[in-house]
Amino acid sequence: MNVPVWNPAVEFMEREALERLQLVQLRKTVEQALKTPFYRRRLGEAGLTRPEDITSLRDLRSIPYTTKDDLRAAYPHGLLAVDLEQAIRLHTSSGTTGTPTVIYHTRRDIDHWTELVARCITATGASARDVFQNMTNYGLFTGGLGLHYGAERVGMLVIPASSGNTSRQIQLMKNFQTTVVHATPSYLLHLHASLASEGVDLEQLALRKAFIGAEPHSEQTRRKIEELFGIAAYNSYGLSEMNGPGVAFECVHQTGLHLWEDAYLLEVVDPRTLRPCAEEETGEIVLTTLQRQATPLLRYRTRDLSCWMGGHCPCGRGHRRLARIKGRSDDMLIINGVNVFPSQIEDVLMKTPEVGTNYLIQIEKRGSLDRLTVKTEIYAKLFTGDARTLEDLRERLGEALRSAILVKPVVELHEPGSLPVSEGKAKRVVDLRPAF
Repeated sequence: MNVPVWNPAVEFMEREALERLQLVQLRKTVEQALKTPFYRRRLGEAGLTRPEDITSLRDLRSIPYTTKDDLRAAYPHGLLAVDLEQAIRLHTSSGTTGTPTVIYHTRRDIDHWTELVARCITATGASARDVFQNMTNYGLFTGGLGLHYGAERVGMLVIPASSGNTSRQIQLMKNFQTTVVHATPSYLLHLHASLASEGVDLEQLALRKAFIGAEPHSEQTRRKIEELFGIAAYNSYGLSEMNGPGVAFECVHQTGLHLWEDAYLLEVVDPRTLRPCAEEETGEIVLTTLQRQATPLLRYRTRDLSCWMGGHCPCGRGHRRLARIKGRSDDMLIINGVNVFPSQIEDVLMKTPEVGTNYLIQIEKRGSLDRLTVKTEIYAKLFTGDARTLEDLRERLGEALRSAILVKPVVELHEPGSLPVSEGKAKRVVDLRPAF
């Protein structure tokens, strides 16, 4: 079988050999982590003072979890495991508290990260023959530089367009015959809706692949992108605490996200009880770095929800796969006692041909009850303004959503282009309920 591959010796490693490598790398990671004030204290409290205390991969469970709050508390240098002059780059992300999390990288860290991204890109069938347009933010956000370095390592011609300025993005795609793009799913949908106003037809473009990520999205959204552009769209998974992009990626078969287990130890646990989840059981992703020098992280709770996938991918890679990210444990909405994920709502909307590509979920309090409103644009080519047709669509959407999420929402239909558009990560949920 002719499978596109970047590093066959690692990507097709036998399971037993891969686990031996993981154990060696885990011990090195523990040794590196013990150089930080945070982990010296945390591991010492658990009775782990030497890398030799780790005798098997099962001993991973004796290591305490690390959380985003731990990273914030350690800011700015508490998790730095090398001398500052050895670090050549840092990335930060801020949370709701405003206190950033910071990840440092040595030159070797950047090189390993670049190799992982090159591995991901090649797995999709992209190569040095492609022109790659990067439509995500550069700077402290990891998506821009991460994919940029990996694409250059593969040998692609890279256009560092960054995010926004849709008119310029389209002209760059047309003038330089871009074949591969990297963008958020919501921005790609917005870009497609803008083609007509820019006077550009799909036939004038050479696009054949898209790498999508940075925000949770449904399978229906991926399929809509593929159908609108006539391309293949590949899901990716990464987070700044684990470098950024390059943690897991789909291959040409699109049968799940291959997680590179030579670089990350993966656990899936119940976010409430922390018990290990069985195969195909949705839980929280917990990751341990196995290659990073500057900021090693042990058993980091990502809050992202997914599951191990059973079976084997036709590509033959032995690294285990994750299902698409369902959402985040802290993004779950509780509406009148019912657990609802925004991705469930998106799935229903994107299955409906009459619905456009932009929507907004709003929750507010009416008396003692929560009120859920789903605002969605109508697909431009199907918008007629006929009142009876719109009312029928509103009713169908309301029933389909009630069936999917067990809550009957208020459905508002809006004209094409009337809802706000985000050129970065889309803000899909507005919760107006008072905080208690």
